[in-house]
Amino acid sequence: MAPRRLLLLAVAASLGAAASAAASVDYTPYVRASVCSDSNYTDGSPYEVQLDNLLHDLRDGAIGNGGFFQTDKGHWPTQVYGQAMCYVDCDWSMCEFCLQVAPSYVMTKGCPNNKRGAVMYDCCYQRYSDEQFFGHADFFEHGMNAQGGSNGDDAVPMNKTMWELVTGLIAEAAGSPRRIANGSQTYMDSRGNSQVMYGLVQCALGFSPRECTNCLNTTLASMPGNATTAKFRRYGCYITHAPDPIDVSTPRPQSAGGPRRPNRRLVVAVCAASGSVFLLICISISVRLLLRRPERRTNSPRVSIEDDKAMEDEFREGTGPRRFRYSELAAATGNFSEVKKLGEGGFGPVYRGFLKDLGIEVAIKRVSKDSKQGRKEYASEVRVISRLRHRNLVQIIGWCHAGGELLLVYELMPKGSLDLHLYSADNVLWWPVRHRIVLGIGSALLYLHQEWEQCVLHRDIKTSNVMLDASFNAKLGDFGLARLVDHDRGSHTTELAGTLGYMDPECTVTGRASTESDVYSFGVVLLEIACGRRPTTARPNGTLIHLAQRVSELHGQGRILDAADPRLDGNFDLQEMERVLVVGLWCACHDQSLRPSIRQAINVLRLEAPLPERMPPVGQAAGPLPMPDSDSTGHSSSSTQQLI
Repeated sequence: MAPRRLLLLAVAASLGAAASAAASVDYTPYVRASVCSDSNYTDGSPYEVQLDNLLHDLRDGAIGNGGFFQTDKGHWPTQVYGQAMCYVDCDWSMCEFCLQVAPSYVMTKGCPNNKRGAVMYDCCYQRYSDEQFFGHADFFEHGMNAQGGSNGDDAVPMNKTMWELVTGLIAEAAGSPRRIANGSQTYMDSRGNSQVMYGLVQCALGFSPRECTNCLNTTLASMPGNATTAKFRRYGCYITHAPDPIDVSTPRPQSAGGPRRPNRRLVVAVCAASGSVFLLICISISVRLLLRRPERRTNSPRVSIEDDKAMEDEFREGTGPRRFRYSELAAATGNFSEVKKLGEGGFGPVYRGFLKDLGIEVAIKRVSKDSKQGRKEYASEVRVISRLRHRNLVQIIGWCHAGGELLLVYELMPKGSLDLHLYSADNVLWWPVRHRIVLGIGSALLYLHQEWEQCVLHRDIKTSNVMLDASFNAKLGDFGLARLVDHDRGSHTTELAGTLGYMDPECTVTGRASTESDVYSFGVVLLEIACGRRPTTARPNGTLIHLAQRVSELHGQGRILDAADPRLDGNFDLQEMERVLVVGLWCACHDQSLRPSIRQAINVLRLEAPLPERMPPVGQAAGPLPMPDSDSTGHSSSSTQQLI
């Protein structure tokens, strides 16, 4: 098996109550309204970059600021303004999750390529524009209206009470620092019984008292009445009333819980299940791996001072990552304290640290210099990833090799690796989050294969190498096995590399890595995300079956959606799920020439191109094995993950 490499940016931050809510299916944000402009930006333009940064800043700012935030990014002519707000009668965990989901939806579905847009969910909204709009109560005609429980006999006293209650709350909210007011008022119904009406009004914190009053009064004028309950939401203000008390949510304090350790168990898996082809592959892999073991045990020379200087000179030719002093990184980690350790792997541990001069938390990989392979992958990380810039790639911040140490410093990924969430026994990763992760991985791979100055072959794409930031945005990491090739070359002959179950079967025999072999691994990851299952699973008789074979069989029977993760309980977009499964099969077909390019795959995933008319074969039939309710050893079973 390829060397065990320390888990890149292993789980770092606590998965407190907010994270649990974000990963569960108890609440599904629902899009209530959207407004988009006719003015467009182009993919990859400076405006898109600023917009992406802005939307995520809005999310983080609103979560950290009690549910409201507005800011701007860039300078004219690519300057963009944005605002995000939670509706305060939603539970805070729902509000927080709503804010986390909003940025991806706005750019991919809500208002794709629009320079101005606003998307309203049931618990929050997010709005942006290339023109300044802060403090302006506009968009009166856009929003969500909902009424229920009409009562004709009591319409007159009920409407009169609603008007008096809401107008009083409007005046109160306009003068409140929080721009929120809630209260109640009693009235007598037609039978002489006392009734209570509860109300709540809210304005954006950025509104002046006058603009707040203007927005709420305009909204009130559009409410027809004759209803016991009503919710009228606008971009900047909100009115609701009901016969039951209306609670105002309170943002929860940040959890101080410790980091979760990654799953470090290994499983020897094969790329296919049955048939002579897969048996030959397994034999080939086993022989090659066994032949390599003695060499690894005897070849671990200490790195010389001359090698250190040569490597340092080469690193300094690049741009981007900073060289740190060993003392800085030791101080950042409490002298590499066990308390700060996030994981342990074949080439050493990963620590959580805080860089005081930069004011940021980081993950620090400590590589053993006694390991020849570890030193080789350390150099590859710095040479390759330090030159790459993409929002879906883990960013390397710096490096250090001094005092007998090899150290790499990365941005911290608070949610850890994707596999930990896919197979969590406590929470189910919600489908829109999974779909956003799929598009993020695809975007990263498109950049590596086609959009950078050279073609980057990652060679180890798997769910444990997909890291998640605080909002579950995917970032592809671990470039220790990556290789650079010219775009007109497209392949690289090398020793066997990667993780069994994700490796292209042809690559395991020829040793030739290519963009097609990366696409194969991408396909396996897509199937894993959609099905919630490991790449291989055991039949009752002990033989192994590859996930792609079973999904292919269901596709042939016209039942491909039966392969969806049963823990989602059908809560997914049917078209999105079908496309992820079909593209996963297309990428994982055994004939490299029939696989799509990463751009073709992404176009289908984004609904910009049709599904392939015919599906190439992925191997022999899987047989009558049904898709189980869980893996043969459960979701916490051994994985193909290697600690890197």
